[in-house]
Amino acid sequence: MRAVGRIPHTRFRIRQRLLNVIAALLTKPRRSYEQRLPNDIEALRRTLRKCDVLLVEGDQRVSQLICYLTKSSWSHVAIYVGDALLHGDPEVAEELRARFGDEAAHLLVEAIDAGVVATPLSKYERYNLRLCRPHGLRKEDVPEVLAEVTRRLGHKYDMKHILDLGRHFFPVALMPARWRRRDYLFGRGIEDEVICSCMIAKAFARVGYPILPQGTVESVAGATGLWGRVRLRRRRRFVARFREQHSSLITPRDFDLSPYFEVLKLNHFADPYFSYRDIVWEEAEPSSAAAATDERAA
Repeated sequence: MRAVGRIPHTRFRIRQRLLNVIAALLTKPRRSYEQRLPNDIEALRRTLRKCDVLLVEGDQRVSQLICYLTKSSWSHVAIYVGDALLHGDPEVAEELRARFGDEAAHLLVEAIDAGVVATPLSKYERYNLRLCRPHGLRKEDVPEVLAEVTRRLGHKYDMKHILDLGRHFFPVALMPARWRRRDYLFGRGIEDEVICSCMIAKAFARVGYPILPQGTVESVAGATGLWGRVRLRRRRRFVARFREQHSSLITPRDFDLSPYFEVLKLNHFADPYFSYRDIVWEEAEPSSAAAATDERAA
């Protein structure tokens, strides 16, 4: 009886060790990472509002995997909470001020391999970023979104969820479609384990704010007869029917593709006084082959 009872526990331990090994491999930084444009962190602080979403092109191996599977440049997402954590528990506020100083008033909340943590903006100064703002989010809904995110602080990172997402987005279907439907159930089992995009999607779902719903547009049935057809030509009305994607399937790219999130430009090219005529282009040095061709022509 004891041997039988140990089997599930032994399997769990083996699976957990395997996940730890995979996590260690996937979270190693890549050998090369290219920041395409410099970031102005001061401009970012001035521009950010609470509940804004920051998309990040990460530098880990798992980041490259996520970008490949989702066909996107974005592998990670964080949400801006500003100084919200300073107005809660005094002990937490004191700890944050001791750790981050003035940056404690400009914090992100994110889910990383170490769990759900508060992070200063300066962490992502040397990464490729995109800022997405929920268009028309009501002021009275902002505290509820922030409360849902901040209550997750300290929760664990769900590496199994990442692996399940990889299986779901894998371009080759290795299983029949009726079996793959079970993928939609992942991410619902353990409440205190989350991933970045799922956590933020759940926070917006609490106030009914959509990320990337699947929908169809249907024309409204108008009046019959000649007069009804004339009116229908003048002003066609359509009804959009939406079905929200489950939060466990939301990925960082969905915030970028969403029609409900504005994309804000924050690098120096977003300067209102920018003029392309003021760009100083460096002259490319001629290649050796081109130089040899010019010499022969001469």
